[in-house]
Amino acid sequence: MQSILSKYHILLTVLIVSMLYACGVKKYIPEDELLFRGGKVTIIDTSGNEDIGGLESELQSLLYPEPNNKILGLYPGLVYHYKAQKEDTNFIVRFINKKIGEEPSYFSDVNIEKTQELLENRLKNSGFFNTEISTSIEKDSSSKTAETNYTVIIGKAYSLADYSIVIDSLSKNDSVPVYIELERSLSETIIKKGIRYDLDAFKAERERIDQYLKDKGYYNFNSTFILFQADTNLNANKTFNLYLTLKEGVPFKSKVPYVINQVKVFPDATDTFSINSDATSINGIVFQQSYEYFKPFRLRPFILIEPGERYNPLKSKYTSQRISSIGNYKFVNINYQELDSLDSDSTYLRHLNANISLSPLNKRSLRAELQGVTKSNDFTGPELSLTFINRNIFKGGESFSARGNIGYEKQFGRNTSGSSSLRMGLNASLIYPRLIFPGNLDIYFTYAIPKTRISTGYDFMRRTELYTINSYSASFGYIWNANKWVTHEIDPIKINYVRIGNRSAQFDSILDGNPFLKRSFEQQFIAGLNYTFTYNELNNPNRKGRLYARFNFDLAGNAVSMFGKTREGDSSEVFLGLPYAQYIKGDIDLSYHYKITKSGHTLVGRLFGGAGYAYGNSKSMPYVKQYFSGGSYSVRAFQIRGLGPGVYNPDNNEDNYLDRSGDVRLEGNFEYRFPLISVLKGAVFFDAGNVWNLNNSLEGGAFTSDFYKQLGIGTGFGLRVDVSGFVIRFDFAAPLKTPEADWDFDYENPVFNFAIGYPF
Repeated sequence: MQSILSKYHILLTVLIVSMLYACGVKKYIPEDELLFRGGKVTIIDTSGNEDIGGLESELQSLLYPEPNNKILGLYPGLVYHYKAQKEDTNFIVRFINKKIGEEPSYFSDVNIEKTQELLENRLKNSGFFNTEISTSIEKDSSSKTAETNYTVIIGKAYSLADYSIVIDSLSKNDSVPVYIELERSLSETIIKKGIRYDLDAFKAERERIDQYLKDKGYYNFNSTFILFQADTNLNANKTFNLYLTLKEGVPFKSKVPYVINQVKVFPDATDTFSINSDATSINGIVFQQSYEYFKPFRLRPFILIEPGERYNPLKSKYTSQRISSIGNYKFVNINYQELDSLDSDSTYLRHLNANISLSPLNKRSLRAELQGVTKSNDFTGPELSLTFINRNIFKGGESFSARGNIGYEKQFGRNTSGSSSLRMGLNASLIYPRLIFPGNLDIYFTYAIPKTRISTGYDFMRRTELYTINSYSASFGYIWNANKWVTHEIDPIKINYVRIGNRSAQFDSILDGNPFLKRSFEQQFIAGLNYTFTYNELNNPNRKGRLYARFNFDLAGNAVSMFGKTREGDSSEVFLGLPYAQYIKGDIDLSYHYKITKSGHTLVGRLFGGAGYAYGNSKSMPYVKQYFSGGSYSVRAFQIRGLGPGVYNPDNNEDNYLDRSGDVRLEGNFEYRFPLISVLKGAVFFDAGNVWNLNNSLEGGAFTSDFYKQLGIGTGFGLRVDVSGFVIRFDFAAPLKTPEADWDFDYENPVFNFAIGYPF
């Protein structure tokens, strides 16, 4: 790194001096203007008020206009705005101005009197009714800039003495039940005695009460009906009473609760108004369809809206998302119809009919995909896959899918032997939108009913002149969305059997030279349990910072060991005549996305850590369960499986990647993403990571206390074509440090990565 800097120090110096000169803004400012540098609000508290830590920043946010962005004392956005106004400007200047240009903020745009009014109004909303505000202006003629400073002197804030409900005389005569519910709602109030007068707290309380009443059946109630009145003329102690009341003229129908009279479900929305459709009633809910598209008793558990119960918007919301989670419907519409007749037993109840109209997706679909696959180990070739989906296959929301694929890859390159591989696979899964488990447990889940997933598959791979692999798999488990952020997946039964066949002498020599790898490739029966926990905020566009967390736990061989038998002449055990694997494995993947600007400038940080430990009947982790590092979704400055374990550095041949796996994996990534033009986006990233073994079977491959010195580190930049969430990614990276060497920026040997989707 130092050699590079010394080699190009003259060029760097010229570039820095040019940037400093180009970003000088003073010469562009008109003669009769001063550039506004912003202002500062200083609060002087004369009464020792509590909880005013955020008040100063809140007042600061009211100052306007916003000053221009300043970077290292320069105004690049403002400079390029000025340059773009010239008639002879070029394309590059116009492009930069479009991306970072800013309109100038002049001192002449500042209205001090209006700003003081805004500050005073915000202080009153926060309980400070008697304040003094003074302003000072600082002008700097040498830099042609000015700033405003506001000093705010506050006394003691008004605090709450009492909070109660006021009922007008007309409503007292009506004795409508809404006031009873309002009284009850105060038991959950967020407004407590002694709090400072706070308009934002009153608004939040109004929304809370509105939601409380709707949950109690007040279908036509609205938060704008609620009024707060504050009496501040009590005494010299600066306390106030708060009174809650309803506006005059609130419609009577808004002050009474509604009861669900009837619930109708139309499983096929095309038959909603069919005269000849058949009606079936299941536990008080009517299902109407011209033919049995969806079995009513299977759909009934997803519906939480019950006849005879009060209207509840939360139950409507959960009913909609529960039905949507089945995966058979593109639209779920719940419409309420008000009835004119009143309940015969009470003048204070009104009725609603609920109609649930469901619009199905296409029952069957067939999708074909043809891909061109290229890997960083120089394997390239086509892959064809066909996916068939049958939704609602047994008329209970079940979804069956089958996927077949075939791919051929050949290795190209001057330093390779041109070997090839053939891959084929057939996988099928059946998902039931309910728990297949003894007893009826669906009633205990409100947000979503867990799904049951059964899957099986077969995969074949033939690597020319080396080996063939036959892999068989089967699993039985459950998927459950606990809420919109959290998903649980558990497979209590997960079986995998890998059989290595047609091994060549070349492949046997590779295994004989690496006992650890040889044990990993032994024919094994893998049976165990897998659990995955996922917390995902990435689909929430309203949060500036979004967290993604995924934890995976894998345990194999314990149950099988109870039925294992010892082989003759071998200390290991077999199950059904096959040696079985026994291990425990766990890993966690964390990433945090911070949106800097609304235009798409984002910082992303990621940490990954995982470890697996073989014990009992296994001397090493199965090869298919080991970790590897490097590639498009890992440390991008190294080829796939191009790192580790540890500082182990195998001979340079095409089969090196077989050695480069481990029991432990640690990685960290940092990426800055930004928009370029239209759907084209850019990124600058920094990656670090490696894998290690828990034993010393490979020289330099063991996990030790100085593991942090053995990280592979790289940096690079990327281009992404992002069309409505479908991302084609190109990343270019180069190593800054290899695990076995010191820092050395190898910019002459960059690694190119092509992938679909973001890396994390």
